[in-house]
Amino acid sequence: MARAASKGKAAGKKAAARKAPAQKAAPKKAAMKKAAMKKAAAPKTATRKTPPPKAAMKAAPRGRPAAKKAAAVKAAPKKTAVKKAAVRRAAAVAPAKRKAPSPRRATIARTPRPRKAAPPRQLVTAPRAQTFSVSHAAGDADFAADGLRAYALYRDLGIADASGGLCQAHVIRLLSPCTDEVRQRHIHETELQLIYVLKGWIKNEFEGHGVQMMSAGSCWLQPPGIKHTVLDYSADCEMLEIIVPANFKTVDAA
Repeated sequence: MARAASKGKAAGKKAAARKAPAQKAAPKKAAMKKAAMKKAAAPKTATRKTPPPKAAMKAAPRGRPAAKKAAAVKAAPKKTAVKKAAVRRAAAVAPAKRKAPSPRRATIARTPRPRKAAPPRQLVTAPRAQTFSVSHAAGDADFAADGLRAYALYRDLGIADASGGLCQAHVIRLLSPCTDEVRQRHIHETELQLIYVLKGWIKNEFEGHGVQMMSAGSCWLQPPGIKHTVLDYSADCEMLEIIVPANFKTVDAA
């Protein structure tokens, strides 16, 4: 029994001896395992790639090498030039088609608006040699009953002789009263007739213009051949009259 007890002690010592190194190595193995785990986790964190931004992903071509992209960029200007040359050749060969004008527009273009014709020139008296002339007033002695109208006195201003018969100018002093003889409707075959009232007043009627009352300072132009009538005038009525030509006819228009 003593031998068996000694054997048991010896076996217990051997088991304790074997267990002691294993216990001493356990912490070392655990540390090595943790280090391995840390080492394995570290590369994963370091080598993780950050995703590119969306703008870069849109801009970057997919599956297109850089060489192909560079070649396409170089070829673009050449293709544009070829396309422009083809367009120019086509334009030179085929004339541009123009839209035909509508019939209404064509009619308007062919029929221009009629222009107002200038009034015909009435002055037909040829120019004549003229001389300088002056007429000064000398009172009532200047007036004489040698003019066109029997109911008026005239002061000739000498213009007919100075203009070679081109023009006549005189001062008319009407004699009162105004009678039916004066009120005869008539026309003057003239090229120009202008009257200016110096004193008093005179009432006339002109075809197409009705009755006109003229007083001192009034002036009017009678177109050639216009029908008119002297209706009445004041006892002191005096007028300046200028007529072209110097010799003209008066015709009754009753």
